[in-house]
Amino acid sequence: MAYKNKVLQNPRTGQTITFLQTAKDTQGALLEMESTWRGNSQEPMAHYHPRQDEHFTVLQGELTVKLNNETKILKAGDTLHVPRHTIHAMWNAGTQEAKANWKVQPALDTENLFEVTTGLAIDGKTNNQGVPNLLQVALTIGKYDHVFRMTKPPFAVQKILFGLLTPVAYLLGYRPTYRRYLD
Repeated sequence: MAYKNKVLQNPRTGQTITFLQTAKDTQGALLEMESTWRGNSQEPMAHYHPRQDEHFTVLQGELTVKLNNETKILKAGDTLHVPRHTIHAMWNAGTQEAKANWKVQPALDTENLFEVTTGLAIDGKTNNQGVPNLLQVALTIGKYDHVFRMTKPPFAVQKILFGLLTPVAYLLGYRPTYRRYLD
């Protein structure tokens, strides 16, 4: 369960998230975090949020942002608003650590998605980019598609593919989320 000052450290991506305000703290209105990216981090998959807006304020270092296929560098003091449905990715292409204040509105259950994906990475159940295998992705992204959507393959194809893979994933013992990651 997310709580104020809980720290998630993803060993695969090198990203650290500290919860400043959780959904519980704000009655669901806001999830506020401070995120740190190690230098030379990898570009994550492009994605979008169908029901949430994000706001970033760079506190330290530089962040590379791809927003609707346009790439720019944000430096300390810069801000970025990412409206819902906007395709984006953010990483630290520089050599020095980067840090940002990160707000997601409304919070929904985004914090749980971060806890699950970080837990999977800690347990060695992801590749070097922090992405689980296809069966785990089918269940986890299927559960959290109201807060996070990959851009490829198209969403309609994901729904069909994940729908076909879901029974197989359950039969093999996979689950969309795991209690131990949410405690």
